[in-house]
Amino acid sequence: MNRSGIKPCTALAVLLLLVSVPAQAQLGLPLPRDPLGTLGQVTDAVGDAARDTLEPVRDLGRGVRALAQDRLRRLSRFAQDNRASVELDDTGAPARRGEVLLLDPASDDIDLARGKGYGLIEHGTIGGLDIAYARLAVPEGRSLERSLKDVRKMLPGREITADQIHFPSGGATAAAGAASATGALPRGGTVGVIDGGVAGSDRLAGRRGFARDAPRPNDHASAIASLLAGAGTAKIYNADVYGSDPAGGNALAIAKALGWMREEGVPVVTISLVGPQNVLLGRAIAAARAKGLVVVAAVGNDGAAAPPAYPASYPGVVAVTGIDGKGRVLIEAGRALHLDYAAPGADMTALVPGRGRIALRGTSYAAPLAAARIAARYPRLGSSVTALKATDSEAVRASKRTGRGVLCGACRKGI
Repeated sequence: MNRSGIKPCTALAVLLLLVSVPAQAQLGLPLPRDPLGTLGQVTDAVGDAARDTLEPVRDLGRGVRALAQDRLRRLSRFAQDNRASVELDDTGAPARRGEVLLLDPASDDIDLARGKGYGLIEHGTIGGLDIAYARLAVPEGRSLERSLKDVRKMLPGREITADQIHFPSGGATAAAGAASATGALPRGGTVGVIDGGVAGSDRLAGRRGFARDAPRPNDHASAIASLLAGAGTAKIYNADVYGSDPAGGNALAIAKALGWMREEGVPVVTISLVGPQNVLLGRAIAAARAKGLVVVAAVGNDGAAAPPAYPASYPGVVAVTGIDGKGRVLIEAGRALHLDYAAPGADMTALVPGRGRIALRGTSYAAPLAAARIAARYPRLGSSVTALKATDSEAVRASKRTGRGVLCGACRKGI
């Protein structure tokens, strides 16, 4: 029994009935903007709420349904508002309009595609990762969905994908109070931020753009840099994959950013972006990890009913969820196929040039705090495996919904 007199199992049954319809409706659909797990994580969330009162359980049910509905609305609205640059691919995910990506192309592959009316936009190798690719322009008047099917039929056995788009997984509002970071934690280290452009950070050691008009500062990336500085990170590298491009945040841009980070010798990269599974980005992350790069990613904010988030769900990526000031996992926290850590993601602030101090909420802001703790030890400890084991030693275990534990629990104020 909880204080309301309602058994947790009864509250759980109520919530499962509430979320079953939107969860089924989302099966197979991509993420439009922001999101490990299984149904067990949803039931854990209910159990946590039921231990307090029935009302939080009701709120949680309404919240999950609203998140599911909002996610579908955002997908439709984004595609409609950016028709000139964006269209849906064969999985229903937003992607760069009129472009097909071909991995490891042979010269006769490109010639064959040209003979079928496809144009060659770009043909190269992603620096630092040694992944060859070609960007093909689809024939005029042909949809991306149909073109992907045609090219796969034309080039069986080749890896072919749309250039799918990824979205930030956090928000900012007006200024609010927050506790300063405290505690004798290891400081220093270098973290790369793959996001929008960072403005005004004295820790910025390098930056580069991978989109039109990039690097171009935005609040999301600048808040992440502020949090990293507040957590003690000594150097920040920034790759802007958005610029002013409506189709920014695409898989190719993120893959190129990872390659650049690797060439610059950045040991830890944080990515607070969310999108669908993409063969090129999966290959890029695997290649970067094989070269010693630690990739940290947010699980997103589309709720427990959303499909698994990427890049957080790729093997070996450090997946991070967010907690509020009372240590509760955020109601909107998304899912990945595994969960490593939790870190503060609400009841916190960052200092953003031109905006002053702003209040933050979302798993976007938890990922860089976890990255800061890992970077404080790596490469000083010599290997990513050793650094992650050392990081585990400071993680405060709360529940299985926080993975191996909470990191940087006092880090709630950026500088």
